[in-house]
Amino acid sequence: MHPSRTICAGLLGLAIAGSAGAQSTADEIAKYRAMLADGNPAELVEAQGEALWATKRGPKQASLEACDLGKGPGVVAGAYAELPRYFKDTGKVMDAEARLVHCMVTLQGLERADIVKKPFSEQGERATDMEALAAYVSAASRGMKIMIPQKHAEEKAAFERGKQAFYYRAGPYDFACASCHSKDSQRIRLQDLPNLQQAAAAQGAFASWPAYRVSQGALRTMQWRMADCFRQQRFPQLDYNSQAAIDLITYLGVKASGGTMAAPGLKR
Repeated sequence: MHPSRTICAGLLGLAIAGSAGAQSTADEIAKYRAMLADGNPAELVEAQGEALWATKRGPKQASLEACDLGKGPGVVAGAYAELPRYFKDTGKVMDAEARLVHCMVTLQGLERADIVKKPFSEQGERATDMEALAAYVSAASRGMKIMIPQKHAEEKAAFERGKQAFYYRAGPYDFACASCHSKDSQRIRLQDLPNLQQAAAAQGAFASWPAYRVSQGALRTMQWRMADCFRQQRFPQLDYNSQAAIDLITYLGVKASGGTMAAPGLKR
């Protein structure tokens, strides 16, 4: 056989072996998730959040049971599946985490700077209050349809800004969110990357956040997911509850509308 053909055949064999190996690993990861699904460690964080929701705290010694997440004061069931949305009392589009911060400030008298100083736990630490509350609130929408509203002008504007952010290329690698999430069959290391332009993929991705990350031993929120994507693109740090974060979540949520909430999910 001609040397060039031998080399090509060898490379083809390596490519096939690599593809088969990656697929095998992905299958094993899927099996692992399935085994843990009935005992998702996120349930412990949900319980922590449920207790926080009913605990009287802060200078006003109030609970969050009067917090309006968009479906009326104290109504938690189904609220997460319809967030982000426009809130008349703030004149802003807010996601679940931004709204929880608002309620902690207005109802309990807590200082916003103290709440957002460290919204995410480090690996091995107990879940933060924000992570716990996000787990509790999202779990109350499990099995419900994702219906991110687009009626108010501010909701539509948030979607359009989020779309622009999704496709915006910048940074040392000239990356955008779309670089990883607008094509089929893409992968980073062993992680399959969903094509968020496809309804089914967008629904599956949005519906499973917040999620417990086995590799980190921690529950991670949707705001954390946005910030970590920015980090991987080598963008400037995404501020917690920033307009950019909420706009991106709005865009992804609208793309996922019609899906069924399954959060907190389980990730590698």
